[in-house]
Amino acid sequence: MVIEGVLRKDRRTKRLIARLRPGDIALIAHQDIDPLAAQSLADVRVAAVLNAEKSFSGRVPTTGTLLLLEKEIPVIDLNSEDAYQQLRDGRKVRLEMPSGRIFQDQICWQGTVLHAEDIRRQLTESRKRFGTLLEEFAENTLQHIKADGRWFLYPEEIVPIPEGLFAGRTAVVVTRGTGYREDLKAISNFLRDKKPVLIAVDGGADALLDLGFRPDFIVGDMDSLSERALHCGAQLIVHAYPDGRAPGLKRLETLGLKGTVFPIGGTSEDAAYILAERGGADLIVAVGSRFSALEFLEKGRKGMASTFLVRLRVGDRLVDAKGVRALYSSGLKGWHLWLLLAAGAFASGSLAYFSPGLWSYVRTLWLWVRTTLEQLWLHLT
Repeated sequence: MVIEGVLRKDRRTKRLIARLRPGDIALIAHQDIDPLAAQSLADVRVAAVLNAEKSFSGRVPTTGTLLLLEKEIPVIDLNSEDAYQQLRDGRKVRLEMPSGRIFQDQICWQGTVLHAEDIRRQLTESRKRFGTLLEEFAENTLQHIKADGRWFLYPEEIVPIPEGLFAGRTAVVVTRGTGYREDLKAISNFLRDKKPVLIAVDGGADALLDLGFRPDFIVGDMDSLSERALHCGAQLIVHAYPDGRAPGLKRLETLGLKGTVFPIGGTSEDAAYILAERGGADLIVAVGSRFSALEFLEKGRKGMASTFLVRLRVGDRLVDAKGVRALYSSGLKGWHLWLLLAAGAFASGSLAYFSPGLWSYVRTLWLWVRTTLEQLWLHLT
């Protein structure tokens, strides 16, 4: 079998997603593909995925690679940094299956074709080492506190909004995580009725706009959201390194936009939660956020230690969107319909009683219905 398509490549998968079109061949550098990245690639309907890293190393029991294979999207590991450098973005590429040979401009590279049966077997072995991974994650978290914990312990020194600005309100933090679009749709009535403060993390802003909601704040690197989102009127907060470097400012300057620099450690998601917490929000609803131990490990131990600490700081104010969906519903209930029918019947009956002409019409209608039913009964018996 031969697969042909235009090659699109980027070391950051989330940034590549925005450029991909159906039928393209994606070239990524993503070790242990997580389910979110895999689902995003599948949603774009790529023809195949090439990876300069190991798509499944066996270190973490992540299911992203298996998700792609089960959707019949071939995954090929390049096993070579040189191949990533030499393959040219925007040019056609041809894949030969099942050999795993890759052709572009008459140059051939040999890749390793992954198979679902092998990944399932390795997943089983990886899950047996889950306890060791948790232990390593805990040790890394303690090291993170010692090395770079000041922003976590004293965020009031760097948060770019007045303390208490969100007091008495709910803040909804929308992260581009697993199931984020479904979660947003599920709590759309809550968003319309309660009008919470909407804080989008990078690409989460586009998800809000797609459902007709405008974010109040956008926090992030500003590299994985559309220009539409950047121009929507939200206050832009650029997540920067602790030393003040903010690569995201360059894009804003190019578009003639201004943003507030937010120099803290951790991820952009962490910055959004610290923003909501210091703003004094009574309740913080997480949409698309990682909550389970496996989701933390899938993202990488070093990258998620700060996120774990932020969860501890925010405490019982933080709830998952799925919990809000279960507890809140403003939809029309059965008893609403019965009440509406009863009110209609009462109004109709009152009108008929006080109007002799209408009452005569109702009696005639009733006689016709009764006669018709009696004839139908005699016919059936």
